[in-house]
Amino acid sequence: MNTKESIQLFEDKQVRTVWDAGQEKWYVSIIDVVAVLTNSADANAYWRKLKQRLKAEGNETVTNCHGLKMLAPDGKMRMTDVADTEQLFRLIQSIPSPKAEPFKLWLAQVASERLDEMHDPELSIDRALEQYVKLGYSENWINQRLKSIEIRKELTDEWKNRGLKEGQQFATLTDIITKAWAGKTTKEYKVFKGLKKENLRDNMTNTELILNMLAEASTKDISAAVEPKDFEESKKVASQGGNVAHVALKELESKTGKKVVSSVNAKAVLRIEKPKQEE
Repeated sequence: MNTKESIQLFEDKQVRTVWDAGQEKWYVSIIDVVAVLTNSADANAYWRKLKQRLKAEGNETVTNCHGLKMLAPDGKMRMTDVADTEQLFRLIQSIPSPKAEPFKLWLAQVASERLDEMHDPELSIDRALEQYVKLGYSENWINQRLKSIEIRKELTDEWKNRGLKEGQQFATLTDIITKAWAGKTTKEYKVFKGLKKENLRDNMTNTELILNMLAEASTKDISAAVEPKDFEESKKVASQGGNVAHVALKELESKTGKKVVSSVNAKAVLRIEKPKQEE
């Protein structure tokens, strides 16, 4: 199943979702929906009891729900019950809540926006631009960030053309590139910046973004030129591409006397607040 996980916000509360590209539908964490609608201190317990009652009543919606691995609050991937949009609409009817109707409207909008973006990719870029502006990023940084998204897409398309698999292989190659130019794996880089679930690129300075783009663009160009035959050869290419940016980094540092890889993150600079449930 070709999926992509993301977190949506409803009234500042996180709702974990997974987009299934093959079926063109969202799968949503039922526990998160229960937490939103009920404000229950233990959404898991509420869902267990509700599920038992609905199963006893012969509710087919519950029977058809299944589990997917999602990022849990402890940072680990854990199985959680999920439902598609249609199933959720039916389940919500069984949960007495004044938020039921607003949540249904929000859920329909989320699903609609994703389908719109599939047919017109520029819409996703427009929404990203709008969000970055609201968060207070500078126009120059936003331009760099949007360009980095384009370059990343070109790189992952090249990897797909080489028969590489999304997920672990993409993550490993990304780590190699990052380690080669910045001296840190992605995880080490995030720890250095004091990040947890936040996106690393959203917390890079202009210079860091530029060098990361150079590393990924170089990797893509080298891969297209040498045509690596397998994952092992692609790892060598990733290291070579990252090294191109590392050479530029060392040259810049020698001229400025300043380190490029910075512990600065967006929350500190822009005073971005975490969602209330994380406070």
